[in-house]
Amino acid sequence: MVRPRRVSIIGSGNWGSTIAKIIGLNVLHLQNFEDEVKMWVFEEMVNGEKLTKLINTQHENLKYLPGIKLPSNVFATPSLEECTRDVDVLIFVMPHQFLKKVCLTMKPFLKPGVYGCSLIKGLNEKPGAGVCLLTDLIRDTLEIPCAVMMGANLANEVAEEKFCEATIGSLDRARGLELKELFETPYFRISVISDEVGAELCGALKNIVAVGAGLSEGLGYGENTKAAVIRLGFMEMKRFIYEFFGKRGM
Repeated sequence: MVRPRRVSIIGSGNWGSTIAKIIGLNVLHLQNFEDEVKMWVFEEMVNGEKLTKLINTQHENLKYLPGIKLPSNVFATPSLEECTRDVDVLIFVMPHQFLKKVCLTMKPFLKPGVYGCSLIKGLNEKPGAGVCLLTDLIRDTLEIPCAVMMGANLANEVAEEKFCEATIGSLDRARGLELKELFETPYFRISVISDEVGAELCGALKNIVAVGAGLSEGLGYGENTKAAVIRLGFMEMKRFIYEFFGKRGM
């Protein structure tokens, strides 16, 4: 008999807890996945109680996602070993500045065949090599495949089940479709493409364009100017991607 696959979430902030809610509910209807979903939590004290204890007893992340109930099959733990050992799919959703250290801690406990999916927006600076992708940091450190999921979404609105969408970039089509099963809901539409690099870079760079559009609006330049900032920003994103990552086969 084939053992059900296991998924863990590495991170438990605003977005991580939202994703835990989605995956926690979805796996209950997926026969090929185990019901329990482990979520790694950087342990903190909240109102005199450990955050992991509060999540596991009240089924709510009172610090980072208050007012949203998490499924009872989501189990919070401060142990990276517990979140990694015998797990088939690792979902990374945490501050990028801690990613390298977390990956190094996880590496001894990885099982053969595991793969990752990053929901982390941003770029990493590699000494002597300029900017590099956060998924490359995961791939190089853990020596595992890593897909990506990106979208223009606010975690609280996703948690409140307001309609939104995101894109999974996965070179391996089967992994991409498996991730879609884990993430998609009636209010969270998921598309799957093979361009991992393009999906990740668009997810990171669009935030710069969004800041520019917000500044334009705040300064009172009008809708035409804001539209121009967005259009020109998208063109610059495309140039950036082809200039620095064009050899990645996009």
